[in-house]
Amino acid sequence: MTEELRGSTVIVTGGGRGLGLAIARDLAFHGVNVGLLDVLPEVDETAAGLGHEAGVSAAGVVVDVRDAAAVDAAFQAMQDRLGTADLLVTAAGITIWGDSADVLPADWQSVLDINLNGTFFACQSFARRLLSEGRGGSAALISSMSAQVVNVPQFQASYHASKAAVSMLAKSLAVEWAKSAIRVNAVEPGYMLSDMTRQFMDQNPDLAEQWRAMIPLGRMGVPADLVGLVRFLCSPDSGYITGQSMVIDGGYTAI
Repeated sequence: MTEELRGSTVIVTGGGRGLGLAIARDLAFHGVNVGLLDVLPEVDETAAGLGHEAGVSAAGVVVDVRDAAAVDAAFQAMQDRLGTADLLVTAAGITIWGDSADVLPADWQSVLDINLNGTFFACQSFARRLLSEGRGGSAALISSMSAQVVNVPQFQASYHASKAAVSMLAKSLAVEWAKSAIRVNAVEPGYMLSDMTRQFMDQNPDLAEQWRAMIPLGRMGVPADLVGLVRFLCSPDSGYITGQSMVIDGGYTAI
C-alpha cells in the first residue's frame, strides 16, 4: 500500500492543524505530495515544514471553504504548484453547541456552510480537474459518527445534520462519478483527541469522563487510530470500495 501511494498528490482541507494535519503528515511520510488548505495564515509555512521533514513536495493555501470561487482558485493554485491532485481529504469542520430552540440562524448556517458546503465545493473542484483529464482518483470525506447517532449530553443539532449530509454526499458523488473511476467514501470518527475536542474538554472538565464511559474500548481515539483507515481509502488496495461510510469510534455506535 505504501509504495502504491508514493508520488501521488493529496489535497487536505482543514489541513493546517488537528486531524487534517495528522492525516496529511501520515500520507506525506508514505511518499504522497501534500497540499494543505486552511484558514490559518501559517498554513503554507506548516506545509513547507512537513514537506521538508517528509521529503515530499508540499504547499499551503489560505482559503475559506465556504467560498466556492475561492476554493476553486485554491485548487488551481495547488495544481500549478504540485500538479493535479488524485487524492482528496476533507477535514475542515466546526461544531457549535446549544439548545436548538435558541440557536441563532447565523450559527446554524455557519456549521452547514463549513461542514457541508465546504466539503462539496472541495469535491467539486477536485473532480473537475480529474474529469477534464480523464483520470481517476479517491476522496475521503471526514464525516462523524454523529451522522448516525445523537451524541449526549451536548446539544449540537446542526453538527449532526451537517455530518449526516456529508455521509450521504459521499454516497451520491460515488455513484455519480463511478464511471469516471473517482471513488468517494466517508470516514465517521467517534470522539477523537483533536484540537476541537480538547478545547471542549478544557471548557467542560467533566465531559471527557462521561464520553469515555460510553465508549466500549474505554478511551477516546487519537489521530493514529484514524490515519490508517484514511490511507487505505486513498490507496489502490481499496479500489473496489466506494460510496461507503466507515465508522471508527471504539464501539460507541454499537451500543
